[in-house]
Amino acid sequence: MAETTPLSQRRIDIVIVAFFLINLLLVSYLIDIEQIVIADPTHFTYPIWPPRPVVDAIHWWVKNFDPLLMARPVFFKVTIWLDNLLYGPFYVVAIYAYIKGKEWIRLPSIIYAVSMLSGLIMILSEEAFGQYHTPHLALVVSANASWVIFPLIILFRLGLNEHPFTRVAVSAQAEKSLEV
Repeated sequence: MAETTPLSQRRIDIVIVAFFLINLLLVSYLIDIEQIVIADPTHFTYPIWPPRPVVDAIHWWVKNFDPLLMARPVFFKVTIWLDNLLYGPFYVVAIYAYIKGKEWIRLPSIIYAVSMLSGLIMILSEEAFGQYHTPHLALVVSANASWVIFPLIILFRLGLNEHPFTRVAVSAQAEKSLEV
């Protein structure tokens, strides 16, 4: 018989949930929204959302370090829309499922991790070798490292374990015999 392992005993899942929360609250619906609502970061009116300080911080980053985000080519806009339409809702569902230890999230998490890695490889390839390459590659790669590291953690955590959130339940009778 299997039982759900409490989240407090699944430390790596606590870190994954924190990663999902950061992506949900900061990336998908603040940073990415700026990329959608401001077509040209050199000529724009501040939108209602995201707040002006967020827009200013994003524009400082793109002007100083990340020309790809300033240029906003079509392939990059597509990744932004995917983040909003697919990953944002995934984060909401995944946060719930990881906290509650719902094993049905295993396959969606693997699909998420593979698609996130694929998209990030394309973005970082442009950052390194493309028309909009950055002169600050080490910094930009470092800023994007969590979107490589966490999908890899998810792939190993859930890909190698068919039942990542459960453990074998020990009956009260078995516990007594173990104590003796």
